[in-house]
Amino acid sequence: MNSPADPIAISILSEIFMVDQLARGRIGRLLPKGMELSHFSVLNHLAHVHDERSPAELARVFNVTRGAMTNTLSKLEMAGYVHIRPDWEDARRKFVSISPSGRQARDAALEAVAPVLAQLAQSSEPEQLKATLPVLRDMRRMLAGPEE
Repeated sequence: MNSPADPIAISILSEIFMVDQLARGRIGRLLPKGMELSHFSVLNHLAHVHDERSPAELARVFNVTRGAMTNTLSKLEMAGYVHIRPDWEDARRKFVSISPSGRQARDAALEAVAPVLAQLAQSSEPEQLKATLPVLRDMRRMLAGPEE
């Protein structure tokens, strides 16, 4: 016989789902014209890693299909926000890096969402927010499952 789900776990996931939905809506409306949340997320990631990534690596990081990531990267490349080059040792592979205009677009997007981020930072004590991060990261890792 299955035991009922833990009410605390249900409440936590419900809150996470609502926060996700509200954050996506609010941030999405503030992004510069033509920029989607997926575009901002990829640009932000590339700005932080300071290195090239393959489309497959990016798809894995964002938990999307390779096709979905290819679509996002194509739009970013058309906008001039990323550079996509072939792997010089294996022509079947590609590498993606953020361009200077991509960095500018990401910075403009960050500036546009800064008021929401400031509100979020002020919503709780800094120590509470810092303590939340390891818990959320552990949840993400557990939900992602074992590395393949």
